Amino acid sequence: MSLYYDAVKILTSPSPTGGSFKSRIYNARNLKANPAQIYALTMEAAKWDTVLKEVIDHAGILKLEPKLTPLLALLLVHDHLLAKNGIAAPSSHPIRQAIERHKTRLKGEFIKARVRRGCASIEQLKDAVQKEKQPQRSAAFYPRWIRINNVRTTAEKQFESTFASYTRVAALSELAVKDETKRIYVDAHIPDLVAVAPGVDFTATPAYKNGEIILQDKASCFPAYLLFGAGSVWDGGDLVDGCAAPGNKTTHLASLLCKGEKRKRPRQRIISMDASQVRAKTLQKMVAAAGADHFTTVLPGQDFLALDPEDERFEKVSALLLDPSCSGSGIIGRDDVPKFVLPVSPAEERKKQGKKRKRGQDETEGAAEGSVSMSATDENEMASTHLDLERLTKLSNLQTRIVEHAMSFPTATRITYSTCSIHLTENESVVERLLASEVAKRRGWRIMRRDEQPEGLRTWKHRGVRTESRSSDDSQTQDGTRSAELKVDLSDEELEGCLRCWPGDDEGLGGFFVAGFIRDESLAGKEENSQHGPEDKDEDEEDEEEDDENDEDEWAGFSD
Repeated sequence: MSLYYDAVKILTSPSPTGGSFKSRIYNARNLKANPAQIYALTMEAAKWDTVLKEVIDHAGILKLEPKLTPLLALLLVHDHLLAKNGIAAPSSHPIRQAIERHKTRLKGEFIKARVRRGCASIEQLKDAVQKEKQPQRSAAFYPRWIRINNVRTTAEKQFESTFASYTRVAALSELAVKDETKRIYVDAHIPDLVAVAPGVDFTATPAYKNGEIILQDKASCFPAYLLFGAGSVWDGGDLVDGCAAPGNKTTHLASLLCKGEKRKRPRQRIISMDASQVRAKTLQKMVAAAGADHFTTVLPGQDFLALDPEDERFEKVSALLLDPSCSGSGIIGRDDVPKFVLPVSPAEERKKQGKKRKRGQDETEGAAEGSVSMSATDENEMASTHLDLERLTKLSNLQTRIVEHAMSFPTATRITYSTCSIHLTENESVVERLLASEVAKRRGWRIMRRDEQPEGLRTWKHRGVRTESRSSDDSQTQDGTRSAELKVDLSDEELEGCLRCWPGDDEGLGGFFVAGFIRDESLAGKEENSQHGPEDKDEDEEDEEEDDENDEDEWAGFSD
């Protein structure tokens, strides 16, 4: 029964450190239930909330069962009516009995709700409910992105099976057409990536269960693909994913290694890690499900910054993928923290009967009782476009330290750095600091130019930006002065090497940033006495003690 209480706790308690909805669950302390079950329950129940509210209100069970809160009742009734195995609790548990005492009434009201909508089946009802909820969503179009896993299958096989009934369309916008035709869009930038209309559920398909397809947003496919550069086949050494959980980017690396391989057993190894033991378990499960466990080594609970680059385990490492903790300010779309439409509590009903409600009060109270109003996906930290400068600076310091550490691996020749942030401080500003760092100059690291990128990403139009305007609230500096604009000193070529995604445009993505670095021996040691490197290092060391207090919250959860 802890599943339901834990879900209510997650939905009603604001996170002190931020984090995407998924990462908040996986990083939460004192939860008894399985994080994956909590996430699945809340996301599924949110799809049915309007119907469940009707059923609970019409059945009147909240008046009869004082132990039930509106949110707890909604989650329990969801599983009672819609989960394959019913409520996940012993039949003798008081809260389960509180629902099952009214099972005849609940089932009757559920049937009435289906009939009112003219639906002959549960699946039709689900589709009808999603259409009802559509007006509440953002006007921007965010499709469902699906990556084909080359470790277990090929694109050709999936088009002949999983997607056989789908009609290919030439533009992403065509997926928004609402009729009975199933449409699929084959992405022009990332190999083996397709998109379908939002809300289409593939989790029950054999391909998903067998690990042949993986649900992964397009933007989070950029880092692994960029790491491979202009070559279509990886001819380098081992690869490291330093901030890996839950595992989408690790399994994408595996898929790229196996593309075109008949044996599906590449000679290179992937070394993947996450500082959180809990999240590392999810990483291990995902790697195994994708069929990549025979050439992927997972280091559970391993802090990337604690690795010794000289360790013999890494003597063949030539590329590192780094997606460290960030503000998550670019996160948007289908994985928002659920905002439930809740049943009316007895106390609320008494208020309505006792006095006239003020306009908008119902909505305010409902939102407060249901969940926090933050948006998030499976991609990273808390989605917020408004964060204080101190926190952004702290994140930027940590991000810089992580990439500098990667630059010190003796045989490394390529690195990708990515965030799901729109803030210059965490993106181009970090790139600027890295290029000016002592380790970059000593070892010859430079930006991966646009012409060195994979063909698909070479054609991506959104590139790095030089300036960022700030509101007066965001722009106060430590000495009390105001700065209306943040600017980086990067060349046009370096900005062209950075890739951006922006929420709300016609690409169907949230905000994202990625840059690749290449080690160029001809540049090594040319500017040993750079002033920028030591200054940045001192600044980072100054903040290190403060960062260490929150290391697990800061970057142990790197969600996709």
